[in-house]
Amino acid sequence: MVDTTADESTDAGFESVLLYLKETRGFDFTGYKRTSLSRRVRRRMAQVGIDDYGEYIDHLQVNADEFAALFNVLLINVTSFLRDPEAWQHLRDEVLPQLLAELEPESPIRVWSAGCASGEEAYSLAILLTEALGVEGFRHRVKIYATDVDEEALAQARQANYGEREVEGVPADLLERYFEHQGSRYVFRQDLRRSVIFGRNDLVQDAPISRIHLLVCRNTLMYFNAETQAKILARLNFALLPNGVLFLGKAEMLLSYDNLFTPLDLKRRLFRKVPTHGVAQGTLFAHPVSPARRSGHNPTDELREQAFSAGPVAQVVINTDDEIALINHQAEELFGLTPRDIGRPLRDLELSYRPVELRAQLERAKVEHRPLRLRDVEWQRGPNDVIWLDVRLNPLLSERELLGVSVVFHDVSAARRLLDELEHANRQLESAYEELQSTNEELETTNEELQSTVEELETTNEELQSTNEELETINEELQSTNDELQTINDRLSERSVELDDLNSFLESILTSLRSGVIVVDPEMRVIVWNRVSEEMWGLRRDEADGQHLLNLDIGLPLADLRPLVRNALVDADSTGEVTIAAVNRRGRTVSVRVVASPLRGRNGDTEGAILVLEENRPS
Repeated sequence: MVDTTADESTDAGFESVLLYLKETRGFDFTGYKRTSLSRRVRRRMAQVGIDDYGEYIDHLQVNADEFAALFNVLLINVTSFLRDPEAWQHLRDEVLPQLLAELEPESPIRVWSAGCASGEEAYSLAILLTEALGVEGFRHRVKIYATDVDEEALAQARQANYGEREVEGVPADLLERYFEHQGSRYVFRQDLRRSVIFGRNDLVQDAPISRIHLLVCRNTLMYFNAETQAKILARLNFALLPNGVLFLGKAEMLLSYDNLFTPLDLKRRLFRKVPTHGVAQGTLFAHPVSPARRSGHNPTDELREQAFSAGPVAQVVINTDDEIALINHQAEELFGLTPRDIGRPLRDLELSYRPVELRAQLERAKVEHRPLRLRDVEWQRGPNDVIWLDVRLNPLLSERELLGVSVVFHDVSAARRLLDELEHANRQLESAYEELQSTNEELETTNEELQSTVEELETTNEELQSTNEELETINEELQSTNDELQTINDRLSERSVELDDLNSFLESILTSLRSGVIVVDPEMRVIVWNRVSEEMWGLRRDEADGQHLLNLDIGLPLADLRPLVRNALVDADSTGEVTIAAVNRRGRTVSVRVVASPLRGRNGDTEGAILVLEENRPS
C-alpha cells in the first residue's frame, strides 16, 4: 500500500494557510486552482526560508508586511496599456462604434474594468472612448469603474503615474494627447481621470457593479477553477445591460457558457450578453426626511427624531458636502454604522461603494433634482449571506434649494427568494414538459382548432377525420425514420467502439515510451502530454491540455524551444534537435535532449509538432 500520510499532512497545512488568510485578511482563495496556488505559496515560503506551513503562519502573525509580499506572489498583477493591440484595435474600430450607435446620443455610458491591477487597462478604455466621443462627450457621458482585490495595486492606479517602460505600448500621438510628461514619468490627464473610479471588489464574494455597457475582464478568470469561473461569469452576465459586451483575455474562452454570452469575435475574445428574462421585483416605499436639525429641543423634535430612528427601513441622509448627516437604527444594524459616523465624509465609509456605488448616483440625484431608484441590488455580506435591496435616493429640497439626499435601503430579500423559488419551480416544470411538448405539438394544434369550432362540431367531423388520418401517416413516417435512426446509431456505436480501441492502443504506446512526448497544434497549444512528461515536470495532463506551450509553468526553459517548434510547424520536412538545461519536478538540474518534428496530416500538411524529450543521464 502507498503511504499517503505525508501528502494529507501537506494538504492540511496548505489549507490552514488559506483559512488563516481568509480569517485575518478577508480574502477567500478557495475558488483558485489548487495546483498553481500551492506552488506559489511554496515559492514564497522558500524565499523566506521556511519549509513548514505552521511555521509560515507564525511568520505571517509576526511580520505584517509578509501579507503584501504573499499577495503579490498569489495575485500576479501583469498588465500594460493596450495589451494585445490587435484585440484593442478591433474593439475601437468595430465594437465601440456599434455599441455607441445603439445608445441615445446623450445617454450615460457605464464601463467596468474588473481586475484592473495598476490601472493601465482602465486608462486604455478612457483613451478609446475619448477618441470615439471627444473630450466633452467623454467627460459628460462616461463612467469607468475599475476594481481589483489588491489594495496596493489600486493605490498605484489612483495616482495615474507611469514610467517610460510602462507606456511603451501607447502610440506616440496618443501618448502626447493623454499624458503629461513630468520628468521621467507620464501622468494621465486629470480632466479625464475624474471619470475613472477605482474601488476594491472581489469577483468571487462581492456583488457586481450593475447596468454596464462594456465589461473588460482580461486574464483574470484563468486564475480560478471551473466552478468559480461559472459563478463569476454569472455575476458578469448580471452586471451587463442587455446586449452589453464582455472583453476577455486571449487565454480565456467561453465555449461552455453559450447560455450567458454569445461570441462577437471569438478570436479576439469579444462576447455579447445573452439577454435573460427576469421577474419585476417588489416596489420600494420610502419618504424623504428633513436632514436639518434645530438647535432647540422640544417634544416635537424628539418625536421626529425617534420616528426617523425607528423607521422600518434603513435610511441615511447625506448633506450637500457629501457628509453623513443622519443615520437611523435600521441603517446602523444593517451596515455596522454608529453615531460617531455622523459628520464623516461618505467616501471614507464602506457604504460609499458597498452594497452599491453611491457616489455617482448621489451626484446624479443632486444635479437632476429628482428621485432615483436602484432595483435588485445584490449584496454579499458574508460567505453564505446574500441579501437583495431596492435603493431609493430622494433629493431634499427647500424652495428649490438642495439640502441633501435621503438614501433608503429596502430589504426585498424575501420577495427575491420567493421569485427565485418560483423561477426554479418554473424551470423544473419546463424541463419536465420538454418531451411532452415535442410529442403533443400536433395535438395542441388540433385542440386549438377544436376549441374555436365547438359550436360547429357537426360540420367539422370530416375535417377531424382527415386530420386523424394525416396524424397516422405522420406517425408511420416517424416510425420509419426512427428505425433508420436506430440503424445509424448502431453503426455509430460500432465506430465508437473502434475509436475507443484505437485510442486505448495509442494511449498504451504513449504510456510505454520512456521519453516525454508533447504534441502541440499549429497555435502551439498542448494536445498530447504523456505520463513521462507528467513525471519529468510535475504537471498533470489535465493541467497541460489546451494550454499554450510557452505559458506552462515548468522547469523547462520553453522560450529556448520557440525557434525549434516554429521551424517544425513551418517546414513539413524539418526535424530539429537541441539539448538544454532544465529543472525537473524534484528541483534537480538536468540536461534534456529535445527533438522536434512536424505532425503531418493525411494530405501531408503540417498539423502541429511532436516534441520528444529525453533526460541525458551521466554515463
